[in-house]
Amino acid sequence: MWKLKIAEGVDGPYLYSTNNYVGRQTWEFDPDAGSPEERAQVEEARQNFYRNRRKVKPCSDLLWRMQILREKNFKQTIPPVTIEDGEQISHEKATKALRRAVNFFSALQASDGHWPAENAGPLSFLPPLVFALYITGHLNTVFHAEHRKEILRYIYYHQNEDGGWGLHIEGHSSMFCTALSYICMRILGEGPDGGLDNACARARKWILDHGSVTYIPSWGKTWLSILGIFDWSGCNPMPPEFWILPSFFPLHPAKMWCYSRTVYMPMSYLYGKRFVGPITPLIQQLREELYLQPYNEVNWRKARHSCAPEDLYYPHPLIQDVMWDSLYILAEPFLTCWPLNKLIREKALQVAMKHIHYEDENSRYITMGCVEKALCMLACWVEDPNGDYFKRHLARIPDYIWVAEDGMTVQSFGSQEWDAGFAIQALLASSLVDEIGPVLKRANDFIKKSQVKDNPSGDFKKMYRHISKGSWTFSDQDHGWQVSDCTAEGLKCCLLMSTLPQEIVGEKLEPERLYDAVNVVLSLQSKNGGLSAWEPARASRWLEMLNPTEIFEDIVIEHEYVECTSSAIQALILFKKFYPEHRKEEIEKFIANAVHYLENVQMRDGSWYGCWGVCFTYGSWFALGGLAAAGKTYNNCLAMRKGVEFLLKTQRENGGWGESYKSCPEKKYVPLEEGRSNLVHTAWAMMGLIHARQEERDPTPLHRAAKLIINSQMEDGDFPQQEITGVFSKNCMLHYATYRNIYPLWALAKYCERVPLP
Repeated sequence: MWKLKIAEGVDGPYLYSTNNYVGRQTWEFDPDAGSPEERAQVEEARQNFYRNRRKVKPCSDLLWRMQILREKNFKQTIPPVTIEDGEQISHEKATKALRRAVNFFSALQASDGHWPAENAGPLSFLPPLVFALYITGHLNTVFHAEHRKEILRYIYYHQNEDGGWGLHIEGHSSMFCTALSYICMRILGEGPDGGLDNACARARKWILDHGSVTYIPSWGKTWLSILGIFDWSGCNPMPPEFWILPSFFPLHPAKMWCYSRTVYMPMSYLYGKRFVGPITPLIQQLREELYLQPYNEVNWRKARHSCAPEDLYYPHPLIQDVMWDSLYILAEPFLTCWPLNKLIREKALQVAMKHIHYEDENSRYITMGCVEKALCMLACWVEDPNGDYFKRHLARIPDYIWVAEDGMTVQSFGSQEWDAGFAIQALLASSLVDEIGPVLKRANDFIKKSQVKDNPSGDFKKMYRHISKGSWTFSDQDHGWQVSDCTAEGLKCCLLMSTLPQEIVGEKLEPERLYDAVNVVLSLQSKNGGLSAWEPARASRWLEMLNPTEIFEDIVIEHEYVECTSSAIQALILFKKFYPEHRKEEIEKFIANAVHYLENVQMRDGSWYGCWGVCFTYGSWFALGGLAAAGKTYNNCLAMRKGVEFLLKTQRENGGWGESYKSCPEKKYVPLEEGRSNLVHTAWAMMGLIHARQEERDPTPLHRAAKLIINSQMEDGDFPQQEITGVFSKNCMLHYATYRNIYPLWALAKYCERVPLP
């Protein structure tokens, strides 16, 4: 059986940690573990997912939950609650449902204080790691038979009915992920017609019916070129000379969004070397299987601008195509010929690799995320197949792996700190501190130990990095990358914990470390008052016209976000209550400007666009929370009134809220089909209305929503997994497996606290 190991690792030449591996999650297979009953339970969970995969596409994260509940011998001791039609919700019943949720969720906490959970969903995350290991010859040593079995399970279980795979688990089929998944199955040992339910044959038919892999988007072209299934001449240029451009150049690495910068860093290195992996018999077969014409007759130049309509979310403007053609026709032939290949290209490759090593070292070889991980690891192997850099990368692969009833996948990296920050606030809102003291103490310890204590090493500004000392990351301390809203939520947790008796929750965080967190938050506000996520937004928006991807939007430069801005407002207002004189004028100015930003970016229908969750419901919850914290009310703020009106008019007939993920790419509100509600969306909307004191005007919408949440609670206190709720880059969804517990629990807690009940 598979078992999740928490906060485990031993420092050595290839693996090391800044905080003794707190927050680390790694899966291990033990062939002797588990009783026959436990194994049967796991297999039943897998079969249930497979039978219902068309209805609910995110997993319920049952393997981990079964493990931890079994280890803790958890039994729900509080009987279930039901609200009948026409029945008025009593304080007793609402509180009982809340206690059941708290009881269950507390049992899911790991020994180091966080709540482990899957953070995945995009179907482009997994295959590149398999590709990199195949090319380097380490596939079978890293992924043993049980790994490969579960990887294939994940691919099979998320294949669409038409034979393809979407950009994410709920998406329509795309050339990008269908081709990657097909190649991955073949590398893992499936024949051309192999796989569950004829997976390979159906996938290949989809690819060929849609024009072949010549229509794969640019990131797919890059990976297929690396594998030797595509030709580098069919790719738009990614010259490594980009890394030696003068700083005054409009599109300079320092001005790029950090995720794009760290992706194109290794991509440009591999492109500059025109690296191609070993041309094995399998690669030669794939060249025959994936094209409509013989491989040597493909028009690679024409293929550069080809993209399947199913994948084309961001069409390239003419100016961008002109730029690519100029680089392709004029620049590349000169840069790859003597003497420029020696004078310029080799220097550029060295600089690119210097940046790769710097980012690797400062993330303990985790890198910024899974897309970068496979590319940086491969670049290190290309530089030195037997070098320590590559071996350190291998040691951190387990940090990315997640196993659930739908198989094995690769995570974005992990949402340990992000989830813990909201989990703590939800539990504190329940007012059950005396019942969950040990849970809160472990959580407080986790948050304190996860704060980043140093800036990136050396002259970090020269390496295009920002301050990180005092921040919290999205995942764990070893990751090292500061995030504004994660820092704000971490700061809020520490301040709230400091109000509780130390004998219950442990020691509070030192003021100096709180000040460090404030420094990070203040440093990330833009002139328009909004907050960016990772680094200051310091580039012109017209640069987004040069977005080289076809599948994402707004990825060239850093932007401001409603969620980050709201989190920062709430954190700094809370901080002011404890430390009113610390950077007083700066904080007051920050808050005023941030409030103006929230008011200015409100949509015409009264909603706010959420960039990290689905979508207008999520953004509106955050915005209303930020405005309320700043003293805005329904009576004195038009934005609050409009936000409330939006939420009230989108409430469904059953009392809940339900928003389709399609709202995110379409940038307009799209409800779930068939009048469905989603409990997470319902919780966000409830809390948004409570921020605006809806209970003082008409509590009926809150009662209706609370009834849906209470009646949806399961026998053990859990809530059912429903539609995917996270998003990034407008067009790709992300599954947060703990959301179904955190937010209904939190909404019930606020409901019990704020809404008068008999």
